[in-house]
Amino acid sequence: MPTEETFALPPRAVRTTPPAHLRVSQGMRYRHNWLQLVKFSLVGASGYVINLGVFAAVVSAFGLHHLLAATAAFACAVTNNFWWNRNWTFAARAERARFQAPRFFAVSVAAFGVQATLLHVLVASAGVPEVVAQAVSVAAATPLNFVGNKMWSFAIGRPPA
Repeated sequence: MPTEETFALPPRAVRTTPPAHLRVSQGMRYRHNWLQLVKFSLVGASGYVINLGVFAAVVSAFGLHHLLAATAAFACAVTNNFWWNRNWTFAARAERARFQAPRFFAVSVAAFGVQATLLHVLVASAGVPEVVAQAVSVAAATPLNFVGNKMWSFAIGRPPA
């Protein structure tokens, strides 16, 4: 015959990691995180130049729609940025790239979604020139990219999901 214990719910899991918003606010207190942000920004600047160069080249040379051109530019820049962020910004060489790369790509795709949406709104609704809209939209998506990569893609000491 079943007892009350048979139907009892397991105890709630204890959260070992604080919520993301608390981790971000706590992290802002450490100089090391600001240094990583500077490095991330420098890597991002190189990716930004690659992104805008590829974007402008494919728009002018092939007349591609701005969203297709943005996708091609994203593919080139994300490859550059992964290598530099993994090896320099977050010095994550000890961790396995096979776990970091999909995470980095997922964060980058999420940021690209925000960027592409803003790009389209700026071009289609606000009449902003394509290259200017690309520059603004890439810059606007950068904070999301940094936080996602710092806290998930290249997080130190976190086991792969």
